[in-house]
Formats: sequence, structure tokens, C-alpha cells
Amino acid sequence: MKVRLLKTTDSGFADFVSKVLDRRGSREGDVEKRVEEIVSAVRQQGDRALFRYTQMFDRVTVTAATVEVTQGEIDRALAQVSAQDLSTLRLAAKRIANFHKKQLQKSWQYRDPIGMILGQRITPLERVGVYVPGGKASYPSTVLMNAMPAKVAGVKEIIMTSPMGEQSAIILAAAKLAGVDRIFRVGGAQAIAALAFGTASIPKVDKIVGPGNIFVATAKRMVFGEVNIDSIAGPSEILLLADESAEPAHVAADLLSQAEHDEMAAALCVTTSVAMAQRIQTALELQIAQTKRQTISLKSLTKYGAIIVARGEAEMVELANAIAPEHIELIVKRPEKLAAQIRNAGAMFLGAYSAPPLGDYMAGPNHVLPTGGSARFFSPLGTYDFLKRTTIIHAEKKALRSLAPKITHLARLEGLDDHARSVEVRFNK
Repeated sequence: MKVRLLKTTDSGFADFVSKVLDRRGSREGDVEKRVEEIVSAVRQQGDRALFRYTQMFDRVTVTAATVEVTQGEIDRALAQVSAQDLSTLRLAAKRIANFHKKQLQKSWQYRDPIGMILGQRITPLERVGVYVPGGKASYPSTVLMNAMPAKVAGVKEIIMTSPMGEQSAIILAAAKLAGVDRIFRVGGAQAIAALAFGTASIPKVDKIVGPGNIFVATAKRMVFGEVNIDSIAGPSEILLLADESAEPAHVAADLLSQAEHDEMAAALCVTTSVAMAQRIQTALELQIAQTKRQTISLKSLTKYGAIIVARGEAEMVELANAIAPEHIELIVKRPEKLAAQIRNAGAMFLGAYSAPPLGDYMAGPNHVLPTGGSARFFSPLGTYDFLKRTTIIHAEKKALRSLAPKITHLARLEGLDDHARSVEVRFNK
């Protein structure tokens, strides 16, 4: 198959970009109705509903005695994982921890000239929930990327839920290395509801992080406000900007690395050269024939893949900022120069050797990134997501007295006389 080749001047170009940005799909009516039923049932019935839905959807029977993974199970899992696998996980964990330590914020205060001490106190959340997809697939990197920033931030208790599948040993090993405190073998919307509201078995958390399918994403959106969440994650995406210096085989391989995620993934390349676009088309055609996840990649590329020919570098940048991709890769002669013009992206990969899988696994920055254009206002998951900021105001009498006329004036402008009197009573003898 040949991935579609589009010019930005083509009549269907704008519609195609809109289709890519609109593929999140977490507001489908049937899904919302079903998830609302699940969330409501778990909120009202607790474990009874949680266990019932786990049996219904995952075909797994859990009870109050078996829903939590025991320390013995974790120890046996560690013994099953190969030394090479453990070594790889440890290296990834170390690099992730080192990067996220740089993000730590500190409390601060200063003394105002009129006699006030003003400041901000930084405190970690008490308890967070990490959701990890399960079933047939296994994502130990997801465990590390979601749990380790919380650990670095100083969160007191990290709770993990996952529908444990056939490859649970590597997931449990990653959880142990990441500092997860308790693990529960439940998944889906019912697990999100249990974390949000608490049940007899699963404690209520302050924030839920982690990716999942449309049911998980919809449940996270529904419980937001009862707890905090990281974001509503959508399908993966990459926008790759390439000039005549790019190696087509590298471009094709990087596009396929995202297309293989799932059928909803979007793999886009933008170049200013028709000849380069055609060479990338040919490289993709050759490589996709050799991929193990060919069926998924073909569907992804057919629906949401494209090689786009822009009219110049300025239009490439304009398009990148409009799409606000999860991953943006710059395989160009001067990537730093071009990167300075990119405002909206989850993660930036500069140069031919900054392949996206480097960021997915080993570089250190988080791979939990904003999708579906939300990089316009969302940031990657980080240590700061697990920290609260509290403002501090400590005023001396002279400080309040000096600002009292202005405070009372503003209060009465808003019709709030008691606000004004709250200040005046301190000085009216």
C-alpha cells in the first residue's frame, strides 16, 4: 500500500487534518451511558459492583481476599523475570528518576515591605492511583513513567490497578522498582471508579494517572472533580518534519513506530519536497511488509497516515503548531533553529538520532504526553503533577492597616459589606 500523499493546497487537506484531530472519541453516547452506569454502581455498591464488573468484562473472579496482589506474588514475579529484563528496567527507572528530580519545586516566601510574609508551600499528594492497561499486552514502561514521578515528588502511598494478564510478572517487577505500595488486579471503568470513590478493598485516592481504552478515558473524565486526573489520553500520534537531508528509511521507521500502537494512531510526515515525499512513500511500502503488527499499522496509516507537502518551512511550522502533536520529530539540517519556532508539542525529538522510542523507554523524560491537539494547553506528566501549591499570608497589624482603605473600597464595589467590616472591625475601637 502507498500512504496518501497530500499537498497543503489540496481541497481535502483541511478535512483530513480535522479527522486526525477529532479521533479521540471519548464522548460517544453509548460509551458514556455504559460508563456512567458502571461508575454509579461502584460508587453506591463498592466491592460488590467492582467484582461483578471484573467478572463480566475480564472473565476474572476476584474477591476481597484475592483482589490485592500479595507480597509473596510480587517476590515470585521478581524471581521469574530474567536478569537482563530486570537490568533494563533498573536502568530505565534510574534515568526517569534523574530527569524528574530536576522538576521538583521548592516552597518559598518573602517579606513584603509593608509588613507581610508571603509565600507558597509545596506539598506532595497523600495518595495517588496509577492505572496500567493489561490483558494480552504488557507495558512495564507505563508503570515506570506513571509511578516514578509520584515517588520522586514524595507521594506517601501509590496504589496501582491493572487487569493482570498473561505477562503480569514483568508488570509487578516494574511496580516494585517504581515504588508502588499496593497493587490490585482490577481494570476498566470499574477500577477508575473504585480509585475515585474508594471501596472496602481499594482506598480512595487524590489523583488518578495512567492510560487506558475509551472506557477508562471516559471514566476518568466522569470522576474528575471527585479526584484529580492527569489528562484524557487519546490515541498516539507523531508529526515528523523532514527536509532533503533526511534518510527516508529513518522517517518510515519512525512513522511505523507510532502506527503500530493501534488502529487509531496517526503518523504524519511533512516535507517541502515532492521528491522526498515519494521516497518516503516507497520506504514505508518496503518496511511495512516486514512488520509484525502489519494489520494494525495498515489500518492506522490508511485512516490517519499521510505524507504532506508544504509550500515552505514557514508553512511546516504553522501546520505543526496547529496540529499540536503528541510527538514531533525534526529530521532537518538545523533542528534547533526549527524547534525554536514550535510552540505546541508534547515532546520534541531533534535530529536523526533522537528516535521516538528513545523517549518512550530510556531517555528519562516522561512518555505520558498530551494528545489530540491538547499540547496547546497540556504538558507531559511530571513530578509537578503530584505536588500541591498552598499560598501563605502572614500579615502584621501595620500591613493590614495600610491596605485597609483599598480592601474595603473593593469589597463595597462588589457589594460585599461584610468583607469590608471584617477588616474595619480590627481598627474600630
